[in-house]
Amino acid sequence: MYDLIIIGGGPAGVAAGIYGARKKIKTLIITDSFGGQSFVSAGIENWIGTKSISGFDFAKMLEEHLRAQEDIEIEGDDTATAVEKTGNGFLVTTKLGKKFETKYILITTGSQRRKLGVPGEKELNGRGVSYCSTCDAPLFKGKDVVVVGSGNAGLEAVIDLLPYAAKIYLMERSDKLKGDSVTQKKFIDNPKVQILTMAQTTAIEGKDFVTGIKYQDLKSGETKALIVGGVFVQIGAVPSSDLVKGLVETNPYGEIKVNHQNQQTSDPAIWGAGDVTDVLYKQNNISAGDAVKAVLNIDEQLRKK
Repeated sequence: MYDLIIIGGGPAGVAAGIYGARKKIKTLIITDSFGGQSFVSAGIENWIGTKSISGFDFAKMLEEHLRAQEDIEIEGDDTATAVEKTGNGFLVTTKLGKKFETKYILITTGSQRRKLGVPGEKELNGRGVSYCSTCDAPLFKGKDVVVVGSGNAGLEAVIDLLPYAAKIYLMERSDKLKGDSVTQKKFIDNPKVQILTMAQTTAIEGKDFVTGIKYQDLKSGETKALIVGGVFVQIGAVPSSDLVKGLVETNPYGEIKVNHQNQQTSDPAIWGAGDVTDVLYKQNNISAGDAVKAVLNIDEQLRKK
């Protein structure tokens, strides 16, 4: 019987594991990989204390820090597939068929960026295709880029890119922008920004790095192309919360609802941290901080028993 099982190996999961070990909580972390979505980033420049680091090295750094802890058990290369409530806590089953019992659970499974599903997107992910403007905007200094999606995330991506990109194409498949008008006003008259509505992305081009994008003009039906060095896909994210749906309350987007003071969910024995939750800002540093907050609260709960 573990005191705590952490599910997920991104910045939130690793931060939680380190704090769980330091607090001498009997902790198990289950993950098939480390680093989360940032693993594919060409360069991360906003992780506090590190000027620049590749996604691969970032994941390696997190894993090494976690494995340096004496009081932590790691079930690597495996994935939790089911969480069941029991009389004493929870039973967690993994993809490899292993079963673990625990008093408390911390969900740090993150989310997956909603993909365009077009040729070239997967192959050029991390090589010009980005899903995080806050993380990667500085890498596109002096380049022409496309932002696909005009919801608030897309509009904020344009603002993030303004100080760096030479030109920004904002591409939306409907006939008007979707995001807040207040945000639109921050760049709508900027000569660096060109808005393309009724434009459906059909392919991302490039060999070693993005060189262009193809799209269909939905008004004329014509296929058109742009020469760009980067494509920022901002069409939403899908939280990886299926594992605990039915056990905890989620919002209409599938994000786990948490008490942002202590990260506790609607089930007092389950906590959540990172992009899988309804946190307003999806950032590595915030995910790690929220996970630390959760473990400190879990430690308090254990001490009361």
